[in-house]
Amino acid sequence: MTRSIAAPLIDRVALVTGAGRGIGRGIALELARLGADVALVDVAADGISAVADEVAEIGSKAITFVADVSDRSQVFAAVDHAASALGGFDVMVNNAGIALVGPISEVTPQELARLWAINVDGVLWGIQAAVAKFKELGNKEGGRISKIINASSIAGHEGFAMLGPYSATKFAVRALTQSAAKEHAVDGITVNAYCPGVVGTDMWVEIDKRFAELTGAAEGETFEKFAATIALGRAETPDDVAGFVAYLAGPGADYMTGQSGLIDGGMVYR
Repeated sequence: MTRSIAAPLIDRVALVTGAGRGIGRGIALELARLGADVALVDVAADGISAVADEVAEIGSKAITFVADVSDRSQVFAAVDHAASALGGFDVMVNNAGIALVGPISEVTPQELARLWAINVDGVLWGIQAAVAKFKELGNKEGGRISKIINASSIAGHEGFAMLGPYSATKFAVRALTQSAAKEHAVDGITVNAYCPGVVGTDMWVEIDKRFAELTGAAEGETFEKFAATIALGRAETPDDVAGFVAYLAGPGADYMTGQSGLIDGGMVYR
């Protein structure tokens, strides 16, 4: 894979959280292919180190930063490092997240706190850090539209059984996306979200295993059951999601803000 000839994101700097695997990796590579230099952030170093090598092969610059997105100070530090090391800052992709599968009646305070801290607080801290940096750099005054792109889900549009608290976090991300879009349009910042469905990633492997434990289904059965409802006839890939996120990051979406776009192959219709 090499840079696109058109490279609509040339001279742009993007940061992607949860970039070490799955959807985050796919997003980082697609942004690099379209010309962006990329800051790769994850809670573990190994994954982002490998992705950085892939970005370099494409021809874009990459830096890595280990951070826990539930810690506000670490998110701000990651953004500071990205802007300093890559010479600017234009796109924040708040992708990091975790799942929680189980009956609503059995969710513990500890499970809920961790889920919320990563999926919601992590997005909020990312929004705050990005807005502060965009303003500090004077992106609006320089004629650059800044982008914040948040990870929601089909579960942020419709509640699913056994995924209640997870769905709640993704509904919350949509609310943050809309509120931030309204507050920061005046600052030349657009804020949108992407809402994937059934994606062939490690997270979905974990979701499937948990459903198997709780329901007695065979491993792989829950994934296939959900995938069978997709109108386009196949499960989603990280590249499917990455293409939509790249659109949101690019000039074609400059007049779009406050939206949470479903990219699910036809599962949930809104």
